[in-house]
Amino acid sequence: MAVDQKPGASSTSPDGSKPASKVTKKKDEKKEEDLSDEDLALKQQLELYVERVQDAEQGVQKLALESMRQEIRTATSSMTSVPKPLKFLRPHYGSLKAFFETMPESDLKKYLADILSVLALTMSAEGERESLKYRLLGSEGDIGSWGHEYVRNLAGEISQEFAKRQYDDLPLDTLMELVQQIVAFHMKHNAEPEAVDLLMEVEDLELLVEHVDATNYKRACLYLTSSSSYLPSTDDLLASDIAFTIYTKFEDYASALRIALFIDNTQYVKQIYTSTEDLLLKKQFSYIIARHGLVLEIDEDIAPDDDDREALQEIVNNVKLSEGYLALARDIEVMEPKSPEDIYKVHLIDGRASASSSLDSARQNLAATFVNAFVNAGFGQDKLMTVTSESSSGSSGNWLFKNKEHGKASAAASLGMILLWDVDSGLSQIDKYLHSNDNHVVAGALLGIGIVSCGVKNDCDPALALLIDYINKDDTIIRIGAILGLGIAYAGSLKDELRIRLSLILGDPKTPLEVLVFSAITLGLVYVGSCNEEIAQSIILALMERSDTELGEPLTRLLPVALGLLYLGKQDNVEATAEVSKTFNDKIRKYADITLLSLAYAGTGNVLKVQKLLGYCAQHLEKGENYQGPAVLGIALIAMAEELGLDMAIRSLEHLLQYGEQNIRRAVPLALGILCISNPKVNVMDTLSRLSHDTDGDVSMAAIISLGLIGAGTNNARIASMLRNLSSYYYKEAGHLFCVRIAQGLVHLGKGLLTLSPYHSDRFLLSPTALAGLVTVLHACLDMKSTILGKYHYMLYILVLAMQPRMLMTVDENLKPISVPVRVGQAVDVVGQAGRPKTITGFQTHSTPVLLAAGDRAELATDKYIPLSSVLEGFVILKENPDSHDDR
Repeated sequence: MAVDQKPGASSTSPDGSKPASKVTKKKDEKKEEDLSDEDLALKQQLELYVERVQDAEQGVQKLALESMRQEIRTATSSMTSVPKPLKFLRPHYGSLKAFFETMPESDLKKYLADILSVLALTMSAEGERESLKYRLLGSEGDIGSWGHEYVRNLAGEISQEFAKRQYDDLPLDTLMELVQQIVAFHMKHNAEPEAVDLLMEVEDLELLVEHVDATNYKRACLYLTSSSSYLPSTDDLLASDIAFTIYTKFEDYASALRIALFIDNTQYVKQIYTSTEDLLLKKQFSYIIARHGLVLEIDEDIAPDDDDREALQEIVNNVKLSEGYLALARDIEVMEPKSPEDIYKVHLIDGRASASSSLDSARQNLAATFVNAFVNAGFGQDKLMTVTSESSSGSSGNWLFKNKEHGKASAAASLGMILLWDVDSGLSQIDKYLHSNDNHVVAGALLGIGIVSCGVKNDCDPALALLIDYINKDDTIIRIGAILGLGIAYAGSLKDELRIRLSLILGDPKTPLEVLVFSAITLGLVYVGSCNEEIAQSIILALMERSDTELGEPLTRLLPVALGLLYLGKQDNVEATAEVSKTFNDKIRKYADITLLSLAYAGTGNVLKVQKLLGYCAQHLEKGENYQGPAVLGIALIAMAEELGLDMAIRSLEHLLQYGEQNIRRAVPLALGILCISNPKVNVMDTLSRLSHDTDGDVSMAAIISLGLIGAGTNNARIASMLRNLSSYYYKEAGHLFCVRIAQGLVHLGKGLLTLSPYHSDRFLLSPTALAGLVTVLHACLDMKSTILGKYHYMLYILVLAMQPRMLMTVDENLKPISVPVRVGQAVDVVGQAGRPKTITGFQTHSTPVLLAAGDRAELATDKYIPLSSVLEGFVILKENPDSHDDR
């Protein structure tokens, strides 16, 4: 304990004389003089009590103990310095201890044990645990009356004693009784974190449920959920489990649902639906589930009434997402379609680049296709693909044929991105391209159908019906379009029909390598985080049967990624598969091993795994080895779980940049991109800006793409100007210029209304499908020349899985948007803080719908309505407040 060990060092005596620590010579002689009359009287009084306690007469003993107890109690109520009675009783601690041993068992002996226990607070030697020893020998009285510091000290000693007794197999009952008392005391005095810490030490968190009440349960649960990311595995699940139990006990179901999604427990999700009869609440749950991307079948247990069931299923299926997003766009007045030229802003760049940009090259047009798709994502209209000219099919066809071969596939698919989430009108507009004579256009249209249906489910499954017939066609590009389209449309849905059909393709030795890879990726996306053994087996067998030359292909490296997606964030469950991966061909063994490890622990913040991956990065490679790229990405994927780990990872990546080998440096920009995705931190922006001029072409291209990722959907002016300068710097380098354009499209994603961040709900929940999409694209970017810059540029559309409106849309009880004032500001971490601290800082008041930037939090600025969700993000249902005093 941090209590003063030198008598008199920390307190100045009341008569204003110097503190004793300043007096170095003749210390003992002066000590008496230093004390004021009052203190001297107290000292003599206490010495008298010490003598009387050792008196033979029991009555005298009792009186002395009573008086001593009284003195100590009144003094220990505040603990800024060592209380005077404790200081003056110091010299007598030894003699009192000795006398205690000689006393016969009696109430008086227990009385003295209590006093010795308090004295041990400042006197006991380190590790002796005397305070606890005498506490257990003393009377059963209220421990709180001796003051907070005493209780805190006891809690510290209990955790040491508990560990020792457990090791020696001794009984723990007496300790646990004391723990009960201490926890009750802490919970009464707003010290929830200390109570939780003590219960974690003695491995009995269940006790917490009895001791929380309506006033402190939120703070206790906040501490539990925040600390769970720092606990070892199994303990973290237990902490979340207890938080879930407490939230359900106090009927805070929306918060309980978030915990259920956090630990990925569908049973708990259903339990929450069935624990309330309130249909509005169930609708709010459905909004949270739809945002998370969980595929949930609303059955009769959840909603007995058919109409209610249909209404809930519609929300879970995300059918209203497009409508809400367009309402937000109209409110912010950004419905006007933008052309790629509006984004490039060539007129702001000096001379030389403007000349080159007027040329109509296929690569430039392909870049413009992507920029156009990203910028107008979800708006339903643009200036290239959806323009209706005099002749019915005129202009969109024109743009389509300004692209070469596989460029046409991306151009046709871009229509899906522009009509994102609007399945009905999307399918009717894309349909005409399915009847084209050009295979590339058909393939693009198939992919477009998948993109349009991304995240939006439908009972009729139109995407499945349209695409499934194309997966066994003769033409490779058509097969890939259909297969990838299915992967994007049904990500996370665990659709059995897809498993059966695509496993046949994986098992067929005649399947071309690229079709095989995209089938595996699609299965990985559809069954993300499901640990499905059958699919894992199919992918492993497909990997083992491939020849050496095929294993050397850059595309083959996506097979381990597909395998890893099955175990995304599932930690230990990957171990059996990881063992099998050790038997792979040498060319891909290490790569597969590291990819599996990094994906299985993605978003867990597991420090040990980060260290292991850093170890891989320190090795020197032989020629042709390339497993360090996934290791660097893995560090970022694991560390993105919480702020602290994220900052440490950024620092570690800086070191890797300075000392790492070339293939590590190529992956570092991408790792920084995923760490700060849609969150342009200035230090990361500067690092990437520096790397975007690197002499190594791969490093600079990765840095440019990452500038797009960290600024995705933010319209960040600084990044936009950096990219404009880069477009003039690299005006002769086609590959670099393509990357700059893609980055420009990403920065203006959805005209600044979308985010790519897989985290939501105050950065508490991680959407597995969103992360799966990002991981796949990042792994493809590890070898840019053969994927994104080659003929697989359409893989960029997999990013659509992570696109979500970064909005707060408030709706009334009929789910119609209503405008209410909200305060939006930087979120403040209030875990474990005393009192009721403000949760946001530097706020501005806006009317909904509003945009939320990374790290922003919103709270209602009126008490006219009550929100049905504690976290204001996405769609939030507001209920009128009957006790409202707000008559504005």
